[in-house]
Amino acid sequence: MRILGIESSCDETAVAALEDAPDGVGARVLCSLVSTQIPMHRLYGGVIPELASRNHSGRLPSLLQEALEQSDCTPGDIDAFAATGGPGLVAALLVGHTAAKAIALAAGKPFVSVNHLEGHLLSPFLHRKNSAASPLPPPHVGLVVSGGHSLLLHVKGLGDYDLMGRSRDDAAGEAFDKVARMLDLPYPGGPEIDKRAERGDARRFELPRPMLHEAGFDFSFSGLKTSVLHTLAKLTPGGDPHGLDEQSLCDLCAGVRAAIVDVLVHKARLALRQTGLHLLAVSGGVSCNSSLRKRLGEMCAKEGAELLLPPPELTTDNAAMIAFAGLLHARAGEFSSLETPVDPNPQLAGFATRS
Repeated sequence: MRILGIESSCDETAVAALEDAPDGVGARVLCSLVSTQIPMHRLYGGVIPELASRNHSGRLPSLLQEALEQSDCTPGDIDAFAATGGPGLVAALLVGHTAAKAIALAAGKPFVSVNHLEGHLLSPFLHRKNSAASPLPPPHVGLVVSGGHSLLLHVKGLGDYDLMGRSRDDAAGEAFDKVARMLDLPYPGGPEIDKRAERGDARRFELPRPMLHEAGFDFSFSGLKTSVLHTLAKLTPGGDPHGLDEQSLCDLCAGVRAAIVDVLVHKARLALRQTGLHLLAVSGGVSCNSSLRKRLGEMCAKEGAELLLPPPELTTDNAAMIAFAGLLHARAGEFSSLETPVDPNPQLAGFATRS
């Protein structure tokens, strides 16, 4: 089976084509293209929805043509078409969702509307070989940490996800971006903080670990953001980040990173213990954070659990993860009606409808 996926939920226009691996378990990426809008949105310190959707419309046709050429396919060679249906910016989602529907209709092929978060959730399994030779990912704990979401899930099967915990306010990636904005660092903020944290002392500033010792698996990072604001006000006149010396900036970045990572690792450990599972799959843009990867590896080694992380190119928004989620649903005989609308805030489970 071959599937083509489109991602246009925010500020990345992406197209990818996948096909079944020879063993019928994994998938082989035929082509994965991403056109980023980061340089354009960096001028405004964040994503401008109108600019994002307009850029998707202008970039998608040539990306589709290039993806088909690189995959040595015509639309008729594709067995199913998939696109992100949500969550995301409505106008941006409509561009890719409508395009995939149109091509599927013209080619007489089925369509799969994919939940963007499910794409992240399943992305660590794209290249993993399952020893049980099952076409679906095995039960595991999933940690999705991105710019807009922080989720802990008990994954029992495809579309069978029990939500264990989520962010009550700012997601981890959102906290990184907002702190970076306070420090006048370029957008996106997560990589900028991570880079400077490598040269900093995380112990210099006492920053809170919100909800670290509270029962349950929910996250909260707004208090951390407030603490950084107060710390900055003590360090420079009027809290002006330009008054920070380079070492203080790096120390503050290191402290922020350590606080967020401490919470994520602690909650993931509790989730593994409560479920009794020995597989943790971590995904989303924040999963590329160097400290988080190291700390999760150390934690899983102590817990006797396998840690599954996607390669860096699958951590940020991309169409390969959308195509892979669509492929898994197609294998299970689950497709979406061409009447399926985009949804800026869908439930994670049950996004595709059985036909």
